Amino acid sequence: MLAQPAPKARSLAPYVPSPEHIVHKMLEAARVKPNEVVYDLGSGDGRVLVIAARKFGARAVGVEISPRMVQAANENLRKNGVQEQARVIEGDLLETDLREADVITLYLLTSSNELLRPILEKQLKAGARVVSHDFEVRGWKPNRVEKVGAYNRMHPIYVYEMPPRK
Repeated sequence: MLAQPAPKARSLAPYVPSPEHIVHKMLEAARVKPNEVVYDLGSGDGRVLVIAARKFGARAVGVEISPRMVQAANENLRKNGVQEQARVIEGDLLETDLREADVITLYLLTSSNELLRPILEKQLKAGARVVSHDFEVRGWKPNRVEKVGAYNRMHPIYVYEMPPRK
C-alpha cells in the first residue's frame, strides 16, 4: 500500500491583526502573570507574543500556518528583543500540543473556535484561561465579556477559565 501524503493544513481565519490596545486588553482580561505561558493561536506578525513578553513578563508561543508570517513574526520578536521569551511555531494549530499553556489567545472565527474547543477541553489544565477577540467559543459560558472600542465599533473580548476535569 502506498503511503498517503499528509493532508495540507488549512487556514482557520483570514489574517486580520488585532489593534495593540485590544491585545493589551485581552492579556489584562486574562490576568497574565509573569512567567506564565501564553499561546497565541494564529499568531500572525507576533504582536501578541511581543506584548505578552515585554509588558506582562510571560513566556509566549505563537502558532502560525503561513511561512511568510512566521518569518515576519520572528523578525518582530528580534526587533523587540524578546526572542529569548517568545517563539513562533510554524504549524497547524489543530495539531499543536497546548498542554503547557496557562493562557490561550484567539482571534479566529466562531467556526474555527468550535473546531478548537474539544482540543482545548482535552489539553488545557484547570484554571487555564482562553481569551477570544470578537468571536465566542460556542458551548462555553464566558467568565466575563469586556468591550473595547476600535474601528468605530465595540469589540467583545470573551474570557473563559477551564474548569477542573471531571
